[in-house]
Amino acid sequence: MKSFTYERAQSPREAAAAVERVQGAKFIAGGTNLLDLMKLEIETPVHLIDVNGLTLDKIEPTAEGGLRIGALVRNTDLAADARVRRDYGVLSRALLAGASGQLRNKATTAGNLLQRTRCPYFYDTNQPCNKRQPGSGCGALAGFSRQHAVIGASEACIATHPSDMAVAMRALDAVIETVRADGTVRRIPIADFYRAPGNTPHLETALMPGELITAVVLPKPIGGVHVYRKVRDRASYAFALVSVGAIVQSDGSGRVALGGVAHKPWRMEVAERALPRGAKAVAEQLLAGAKPTHENEFKLPLVERTLQAVLMQARS
Repeated sequence: MKSFTYERAQSPREAAAAVERVQGAKFIAGGTNLLDLMKLEIETPVHLIDVNGLTLDKIEPTAEGGLRIGALVRNTDLAADARVRRDYGVLSRALLAGASGQLRNKATTAGNLLQRTRCPYFYDTNQPCNKRQPGSGCGALAGFSRQHAVIGASEACIATHPSDMAVAMRALDAVIETVRADGTVRRIPIADFYRAPGNTPHLETALMPGELITAVVLPKPIGGVHVYRKVRDRASYAFALVSVGAIVQSDGSGRVALGGVAHKPWRMEVAERALPRGAKAVAEQLLAGAKPTHENEFKLPLVERTLQAVLMQARS
């Protein structure tokens, strides 16, 4: 690990100003992803701004009837919150599917949204990776691609986003609140938060340099049956081959978001109109234009089968 300097921020605006002031600085909270990447020298921040002391660890009701989740709320606390379990069950279930209990005790809401891909070519500094080193190429394109994206990728990157929580947040239409060094506050719908890889896969979100996530806001509950199903190579502590987060209403309508298939949580609202017709119709629209490799083309029928199992569970 390369040496770095460190400071504790006293306010969100001060934290944002510190990152803007020092080129190569980064925020740190739980550190469950960042510290691993620093040990491998994939991330090499020269300065860390510790945001753990900020009062961003509350879950509070909003005037609109939703919930405002502070950026520093730990995954364990969010999954266990009675309001989340009752009204946003898909989120609680996704969090519990995400990692070990020890990691959930440290991992934060904002950090979960911002975690980097688990593509092995990203983690191996001897391999080319446009996310890690822009312009170096993508080793996965001609390499082992079983875990990789089947839709929404590009010739520069076929990595997937690893977050389970983000899939549930996408199904719930969450909004991400941020602050910048000058005090400017933004509200970014999660549908607009993640960027397509294109030719710049190292630019992963809509955040500006120095912009700090302060909260994630969930809208008023919409009811329905909430299901999160994750298909993986082993029963725990593994990233999704395919995951489905769904909210199904009594009339057969609902919402569906996928994980493990794209660079971001994958949801197409137009496909949800086909929910009353069944999993096959929805999957065909969700995956229209998919470009799998020969190693991960199994994900296409796996999406349909997983979605079918989710719909059967929701309607039983």
